[in-house]
Amino acid sequence: MQPLEDIEGKAKAAADKKAPFGEDLDLGKYDRSFVPHKYLAEEEICALPEMERRLLLMSGLDVTGRGRGGTFFQKDTTVVHCRSLQEGIEVLPIKESLKKYDWIKDYFWKLVPVDQDKYTASAALELHDGYVIRALPGSKSIYPIQACLYIDKENLQQNVHNLIIAEEGSELHVITGCTTSPKMKRGVHVGISEFFIKKNAKLSFTMIHNWAEEMAVRPRSVAMVEEGGLFVNNYICMRPVRSIQMYPVTHLVGEDSTAMFYSIVVGTPGSNFDIGGRIFLKKPGCRAEIIQRAISNGAYVMNRGHLIGEAPDIKAHLECKGLLLKGGVIDSIPQLSAHVEGVDMSHEAAVGKVAREEIYYLMSRGLSEQESISTIVRGFLSVDIKGLPPMLKAEIDKAIDASDKDAF
Repeated sequence: MQPLEDIEGKAKAAADKKAPFGEDLDLGKYDRSFVPHKYLAEEEICALPEMERRLLLMSGLDVTGRGRGGTFFQKDTTVVHCRSLQEGIEVLPIKESLKKYDWIKDYFWKLVPVDQDKYTASAALELHDGYVIRALPGSKSIYPIQACLYIDKENLQQNVHNLIIAEEGSELHVITGCTTSPKMKRGVHVGISEFFIKKNAKLSFTMIHNWAEEMAVRPRSVAMVEEGGLFVNNYICMRPVRSIQMYPVTHLVGEDSTAMFYSIVVGTPGSNFDIGGRIFLKKPGCRAEIIQRAISNGAYVMNRGHLIGEAPDIKAHLECKGLLLKGGVIDSIPQLSAHVEGVDMSHEAAVGKVAREEIYYLMSRGLSEQESISTIVRGFLSVDIKGLPPMLKAEIDKAIDASDKDAF
């Protein structure tokens, strides 16, 4: 267990350390002070203004809680609602948990290096809050747990730290949405997430970003998957944003463990995305897949993907595909690293545009030109995400449907 004093010391030493890639932010220009909000009962959440409820729903949070096994809702720096509706699933604010439970400290800053860069350092030194979602041994998540990190205050830097733990033999499904209020334009979100998937456990984690046009977003996440475990990590961003820089890492440390990353990104004019993922396959029988879909409507999109085979009898595939609709730039950097004999690893990358013959064909079938383009784009974005229950797959489809009305 890393003493909290050591965490603070390492963070202070890295307070000015730049990230190795992506736009560098001057964090001194943003407000990190505490923003108080009252706790909201269930009926008070349902009574939020219609525009806010719509934004929350587009980010995966249903204020009614229907079809959900629990809810975590943080507004600015304050947790305004937190509860679990299912036995065997815990949903807790992380700051409260650190005070109450010693076992939390066995997971806190265990996977993400606190001195990785200025963003991890800032999250450690000025933590606002975040969530702990834990499935107890053998428990099964009947409905997804929903979590929302919401920003209402202009020019706020929101610092959160999340722990997601699927204990041995458990099954956990999480939808986490990040969004801003209709009036809010500029800010920074720094999110630290650490995932622990124990022996024979299953975790599906879906992140939906629905930010404001001048938001800068800096998630830092690492996962560890033990023997026979499964981690499915989905990422969806189809709304305007200033810049997102994220590179989630997963360590497959147990035999026959599996990790699958799926991302769907639509970039609008002025947006800057530097995204990707890295998976280490450390034991025989490990399996990994990274599937990325990116559309540029005038944005800069960097797709990175890295698979590292460190044991024989592993299988891994990386696929980066981009579509240019209205200009912009898409860069793809797929990377495979094989360290031993007996690995099976592959990748493919492609960037293209909508073919006119496909549009003409659909128009000949009675669709308008815009309907034809939308149909082609929808097909491009359609990704067969394995390992998801039908209910969660339906939620992802709803999020894409809600977003693409504005994106295209």
